[in-house]
Amino acid sequence: MKDQLTETIVGLLVLVVAAGFAIFVSSTVGKSSKGAAINLMADFASVGSITSGTDVRLAGVKIGTVTDISLNTNTYDANVTLSVRSDIPVPDDSVAKIVSDGLLGSAYISIEPGASEDMMAAGTKFEYTQGAVDLLGLLGQFAGSGSETNSSN
Repeated sequence: MKDQLTETIVGLLVLVVAAGFAIFVSSTVGKSSKGAAINLMADFASVGSITSGTDVRLAGVKIGTVTDISLNTNTYDANVTLSVRSDIPVPDDSVAKIVSDGLLGSAYISIEPGASEDMMAAGTKFEYTQGAVDLLGLLGQFAGSGSETNSSN
């Protein structure tokens, strides 16, 4: 009987702690005391595996997400809208690059800040971008060039 009472008390304690954690998480998720987000634009020749919801990072820290990707039928570039925290100043000569977390990692957009003292305003387009690198294509070219070199010997 004493063991059942102890197990019941421990079980209730675990439930109370779990409920407290759930309340804490739900009250903090989605709230940002840092301010609203602004939309910045970027055009890429290739977006690779970037989709809506993909991280936007500066110095490895998430500062926003991709909110929209569309095709410009005149230039055949991908027009990407980035929602970035408004409290993070981004110099107007910054570079937006599509990079990945290692060979098999997920892709994200990395912003490399420039040296300008002028900051990007909402709706501004990145002047400098670098699209996704096709690793399989590069490996294929490397393998193909290696076999040509060997066949000429």
